[in-house]
Order: sequence, then C-alpha cells, then structure tokens
Amino acid sequence: MTIEEAQQQVDQWINTTGVRYFNELTNMAILTEEVGEVARIMARRYGEQSEKESDKNKDLGDELADVLWVVICLANQTGVNLTEAFHKNLEKKTLRDKDRHQQNEKLK
Repeated sequence: MTIEEAQQQVDQWINTTGVRYFNELTNMAILTEEVGEVARIMARRYGEQSEKESDKNKDLGDELADVLWVVICLANQTGVNLTEAFHKNLEKKTLRDKDRHQQNEKLK
C-alpha cells in the first residue's frame, strides 16, 4: 500500500464507518495520547523502566499504527499530500545532513 492509498483508505473508512473526522484539535490531542502509548512501551521494553505485567501484552506495532492513523487523519483534514510532503522532507534531510552524520561517526 502506498501512502496515497493509505490516505484514501482512511478517508473512505472515516466517511463510511467512522461517520466523520474529529476536529483537528481533537485529533492533535488523540495523536499526543497515542504517541504517549508508544513511549510507554518503548520506555519499559527498551529503556530503563521496568515493564509492568499489564504492559507485556501491549503490541508496539498496533500502537505505531494508531499514531500513523491519526497522522493520516490530520493530513487528510488539512489537505496535506503525505507522499509529496515525505519526498520533500527526505530531500531536505539529505541536503542538510549528507555530511553531518558521517562526520560524527569519524569523531567516535
């Protein structure tokens, strides 16, 4: 599935099953909540915090997909073509960072 197809599929789901988009500010709050759930898993599973028994069944992939879902919703609502935005962002990073990371590796 391409990013464009994902944007279309989310839009179709929202307009048929989900009935409507939550407003942009509500979706921003939901995104923050979902990122927090990813952070909780990462801190406990890969960081220094101890994982609680109740957290051991949490699915990182599912939580990341929740984040992606809300990002796609926000893009759809605000008219952002994520494919174009991603390509521009990758180009920006490539131009800006093409030497930076390699220089840091040499310093190690």
